[in-house]
Amino acid sequence: MKLNAATLMRSLVTAGVFIAVWHILVVLFQPAPFILPGPLRVLNALVSNWSYLLSNAFVTGSEILLGLLIGSLLGVASALAIASSAVARRWLLPLLVMSQALPVFAIAPLLVVWFGYGLGSKIVMTTIIIFFPVASAFQDGLRRTDPGLLDLARMAGASRLQTLRLLRVPAALPSLASGLRVAAAVAPIGAVVGEWVGASSGLGYVMLHANARSQVDIVFAALVILGCLAALVWFSVDRLVARAIPWARETRPI
Repeated sequence: MKLNAATLMRSLVTAGVFIAVWHILVVLFQPAPFILPGPLRVLNALVSNWSYLLSNAFVTGSEILLGLLIGSLLGVASALAIASSAVARRWLLPLLVMSQALPVFAIAPLLVVWFGYGLGSKIVMTTIIIFFPVASAFQDGLRRTDPGLLDLARMAGASRLQTLRLLRVPAALPSLASGLRVAAAVAPIGAVVGEWVGASSGLGYVMLHANARSQVDIVFAALVILGCLAALVWFSVDRLVARAIPWARETRPI
């Protein structure tokens, strides 16, 4: 999805319609502000607490980016190991499945105990969530390389490493691109979940404490910033992938 003027305009129109419907519902039903604040109240909370929210957004953004980088690298390395070695496949595939099967909320308290309330536990949480889509997508792409091309490589006397480097990896890059886009979309989940369990800063920390004080307008303001941050990360990864892997454009979402 190329972020051009038309895409930006459609996004703004969609956001405008959503805000208008939200405002109409608040005017019609007049819920208490601690249940559903109106858009104007949220905007006021956003402006009044801008520096506070921005500093915490920087923390969450750092957790997302570092977790995305580490998780992607580990996912790529694991997929390559699984594709290259039967021994690695037997040992790493169960780990790959188990990393997704364990609920993140179940292991989040342990990560806080092991890595503390700082960035470490949040980065590890984000890494765990990102690891599976990247490793799974890339490993699937490596496994689905055209058998005809593999036969030609064997006839030409190519070694396993040459086949992997020259045929299987380039053929699997579109699948890796899809996995990276999924990873970019779910990366904020790991950071925020980690902050909910235990943190001293970050947007998840802001939302948790504001909700405890019934400051729902601040919760909504933090959600707005988190949504913008998540969209920025996704579009940035999408553009980087499109430039680095131009032949993967056919697999990009419309």
